[in-house]
Amino acid sequence: MKHRQWQGPWEWQALEQRRLKAAKLFAAGVQQAEVARRLGVTPPSVHRWYRVWKEEGEAGLRHRASAGRRSRLSAEQRQQLEEALLAGPAAAGYATELWTAPRVRKLIWERFRVRYHESHIWLLLRHLGWTCQKPAKRALERDEEAIATWVQERWPQIKRGHRKQAPRSCSGTKQASRSGPVSGAPGRREARRRS
Repeated sequence: MKHRQWQGPWEWQALEQRRLKAAKLFAAGVQQAEVARRLGVTPPSVHRWYRVWKEEGEAGLRHRASAGRRSRLSAEQRQQLEEALLAGPAAAGYATELWTAPRVRKLIWERFRVRYHESHIWLLLRHLGWTCQKPAKRALERDEEAIATWVQERWPQIKRGHRKQAPRSCSGTKQASRSGPVSGAPGRREARRRS
């Protein structure tokens, strides 16, 4: 997983400020298309804001707490979880440097005694700003020093040797001889001597 900086309440505040600017423009009689252009948003968003503004006023455009179940982890626990994730799987006792949903689930249980369904782990991680990444597969026996030596010393020799060879034909057959009679092979007419 790759860590992405989580966008907090300041992002919501910026969105709210944009909607409130739209409300002031609506009150000033500015057309919806012009509001969209000035604020750099899509016309459907402005149209939606306009409807809410007409029905509820500026209060309707203010940020509201999201509906739905509250997180089982407190803000402090989520911060602690993020610190544990940043420390890496090795710090949590795993042999490989790869966070998986089962590993994160186990980490949450061991640290906070809170159970999450495995499919909800991804939602939690996404909320924290983590994304799913496919690990680069490399052999454990890979010897970087030997590879670097081969690339610097052996590869140039192979490359030079390849250029010195004469070009070869890709066909293993010989060209037909033009002298002598043509046989009666299939697909060919038999040649006859003129008398």
